[in-house]
Amino acid sequence: MAKSANLYARIEPDVKEQAESILNALGIPASSAITMFYKQIILQKGLPFDVKLPEHPLDISPMTATQLDAELEKGYADMQAGRAIPAKEAFADIRKEYGI
Repeated sequence: MAKSANLYARIEPDVKEQAESILNALGIPASSAITMFYKQIILQKGLPFDVKLPEHPLDISPMTATQLDAELEKGYADMQAGRAIPAKEAFADIRKEYGI
């Protein structure tokens, strides 16, 4: 089928730049990526990924100083009790859990 429909969307310039940088590295034009996304929406009959809030906050800014101190104390206590894993392993787990 000939491509004849246009799609116009306004997005944040930084988001566009970052995404297009990745797509360029993969050798995928943005228009092809959008077409793939739309085809996946059709196949999945919805968004092709979960849309939900993470179970664990990715951002500590909503926490009060008291809450942050309590979390840091828990982490320190776990480390002192030997309930810790190497940072490399912890970050790998975080990346896997959040798909980053």
